[in-house]
Amino acid sequence: MVTDKRIGVLLGGTSAEREVSLRSGHAIYQALKGLGYIVVAVDVGQDICTLLTAEGIQIAFLALHGGYGENGSIQGMLEVLGISYTGSGVLASAVAMDKEASKKVFLYHDIPVPPYVVIDRKTAEDRLPTIDFSLPWVVKPASEGSSIGVSIVRQEHDFRKAIEQAYAYGSRIIVEQYIDGKEIQIGVLNGKVIGGVEVRPSLEFYSYEAKYTSGLTEYILPPEVDDAVYERAGTTALKAHQSLGCKGATRMDLRIDRQGNPYVLEINTIPGMTETSLLPKIARLAGYDFPGLIEEILRGAIHESE
Repeated sequence: MVTDKRIGVLLGGTSAEREVSLRSGHAIYQALKGLGYIVVAVDVGQDICTLLTAEGIQIAFLALHGGYGENGSIQGMLEVLGISYTGSGVLASAVAMDKEASKKVFLYHDIPVPPYVVIDRKTAEDRLPTIDFSLPWVVKPASEGSSIGVSIVRQEHDFRKAIEQAYAYGSRIIVEQYIDGKEIQIGVLNGKVIGGVEVRPSLEFYSYEAKYTSGLTEYILPPEVDDAVYERAGTTALKAHQSLGCKGATRMDLRIDRQGNPYVLEINTIPGMTETSLLPKIARLAGYDFPGLIEEILRGAIHESE
């Protein structure tokens, strides 16, 4: 046992990813309980400070996805309360959640990202921007996860509809060039690459529905790419993780083009832990069963707090 302290699994929250968070959190709670830890499931709402204090929580295992659960806000609150927590800190969480900010950091560190532009509704004045890279385009909110509000635009006449759909989740959106090739997800655990998975959705892309509906996506473990490309993807993912100062478990979303070049799409600082989630699949191939993965994430948090 890593600790005998009282652990609170923080789950739920108010973001568009609440349902996924509840599923992740309950799976984590059951794993920790099965391992014999003192654990409480805490559904995060406006009274979270009072609830954490009343429950006597000493370590927070974060299972929140999106919104203030993943953008550094909860992390900052926990630091003020003096409660240790799993995963990345305030700054890394905030930058990773903001796709525009993270892309700028990646480019500074020579980490490849797809060509992109940012559109801000407050300054766009209802004008469509000029895009100087070829179709298809991927249109997405600047600060959401789980592919919520994401569209692939293959014809220019669909562009405005995609923008409006993304605006439903924030006033800033990203338009990036679609990278034709394979989608590879790389897992990093406590500073080390533990492997990857290739995702092949039956839908147009790896959408929210494809991610969380069993049977809609084929998972290839390990990815069907040559060793050199796989190694390059892992090196790129780890460099991205380190460039933001991430900690604990992260999952990097990459596209590999037809020439075997990796492009980082984003970092997930609190990866999903549902029955269809990718990090548990990657970890299983690396020799971690689900409880073992959860305990290793917890171990990383304890190490960081010492």
